[in-house]
Amino acid sequence: MRSDKNSHAPFALKVAAAAGLLFMHLPILLIFVYAFTTEDKSYQWPPPGLTLKWFGVTWNRPDVWESLALSVKVASISTLVAMILGTLCAAAVSRSQFFGRETISLLVILPIALPGIITGIALRSAFNLADIPFSMWTIVLGHATFCVVVVYNNAVARFRRTSRSLIEASMDLGANGFQTFRHVILPNLATALLAGGMLAFALSFDEVIVTTFTAGQQATLPIWMLEELVRPRQRPVTNVVAMVVVLVTFLPILLAYYLTRDGDQVAGQGK
Repeated sequence: MRSDKNSHAPFALKVAAAAGLLFMHLPILLIFVYAFTTEDKSYQWPPPGLTLKWFGVTWNRPDVWESLALSVKVASISTLVAMILGTLCAAAVSRSQFFGRETISLLVILPIALPGIITGIALRSAFNLADIPFSMWTIVLGHATFCVVVVYNNAVARFRRTSRSLIEASMDLGANGFQTFRHVILPNLATALLAGGMLAFALSFDEVIVTTFTAGQQATLPIWMLEELVRPRQRPVTNVVAMVVVLVTFLPILLAYYLTRDGDQVAGQGK
C-alpha cells in the first residue's frame, strides 16, 4: 500500500497552485525588471532597454539613505521592545494561573487583528491627547504594538511545549531564578525568540499605514517610496529601493521559517 508521502497531487491541483503562485509573485518580478529599465518616467512593456545606471543614481541619493537608516533604526528598536514585552507576556500567560488570563492573551493579540488604519488613528488620537510630539519614538511605539504579537505567539507556543519538569529539576539542583532562566529557559526559547524577532523586524521595516499616522516630518523607506510614486521624478529609483525592501523583508522571514519548521520535534531540547 502506497503511503501518503509518496502520493502525487492531481495535475489540475498542480496547475491551480502554479497559477496562484504566479498571480501573487509575478508583480514582484515586474518590479525587479523595471529597476533596470532605461525609461525614467513611465512603465512600458516590454521595457525599451535595460541599464544598471539607476543603481548608481540610487546609491547617490541622500534621501534614500536617510529613509533607510530611519527604517532600520525604528525596526531594530521596535523589535527589541517587542522581544522583551512579548517574552514577559508569554511567560505570564503560559506559566501562571490567574483570573482573566485568556482575556489578557486576547488583548495582546488584538492589535495585529485590527486594521492598521484603526490602530493608526487610535495611536494618533492618544498622542494628541497626551500632547506627545510626533517623532521617531512615536513611530517605534506604533510599530511595537503589533510587533509584540508575533514575538508573543512564538514564545507562548515554545513555553507550552517546554516541560515544566525541566524548571523544577533546575530548582531542585540548587539553581536560582536567574540561573534557571539562563541555562534552561533561554536555550529552549532561543530559536522561537529569534524567529519572532526577525518576523517583527520584517513587519516593522515595511509598515506604511501605522507609520503614516504616527510619524511627524520623518519618512521611513516605505513612506518615501509612497511619496515618490505620488510625485515621480525617477521611477526606476523607486523600483531599485523596492528591490531592497523585498530582499530585506524576505531573508528574515525565510530564516525564521527554517528555524521554526521543525519546532515540534525539538521542543524542550534547546535547539
